[in-house]
Amino acid sequence: MDMLIAGLVIFLGIHALRVWGEGVRSALLVRLGPLGFKGVYSIVSLAGFYLLIVGYGQARLEPVQLWTPPHGMAHATVALMWVSMVLLAAAEVPGNGIKARLRHPMVLGVKVWALAHILANGTLHDVLLFGSFLVWAVLSFRAARQRDRAALEAGEANGVAPVSAAATIGAVLAGTAVWVAFILVAHVWLIGVAPLPGMAV
Repeated sequence: MDMLIAGLVIFLGIHALRVWGEGVRSALLVRLGPLGFKGVYSIVSLAGFYLLIVGYGQARLEPVQLWTPPHGMAHATVALMWVSMVLLAAAEVPGNGIKARLRHPMVLGVKVWALAHILANGTLHDVLLFGSFLVWAVLSFRAARQRDRAALEAGEANGVAPVSAAATIGAVLAGTAVWVAFILVAHVWLIGVAPLPGMAV
């Protein structure tokens, strides 16, 4: 469990620089330059991600059950994951209405992903992992909206990119395709757990 906690602190800590350390981020950008900053950021992120993955795998070997999720919760989780995947896709598809409306769909997608998995899992390591990501997503979205408001008040807000129905539909279809792939193949292949009861592992 210690390795999982260390990985979460490192990975989410570096990804939360704009939440807790805007001054630190700015100082590092000046000192290292954009490329140097990205290099350090990537190395720290990868180190944290490695510890997180290995620590989570170790914790799964000796799970501590906090509660048993109610019957049928897996189906609610799968439904929420469709929302999450669409939001994550919307962050990458230019000119879609979802991103224009929500501004930060990737962080919201992580929030829904984390919440969905907390609902479906009652073990200590799952609550620690997904709960940490949920807190990070809530704080990151709040900080991002504060930056949006500050930029708007300062007259520095970027104009909204042109929105098209085709791009919005494309984002929904892309998210849906990834969602289906995870249900049928990817979740079992990556995690070793079937997303729905009765599915072969």
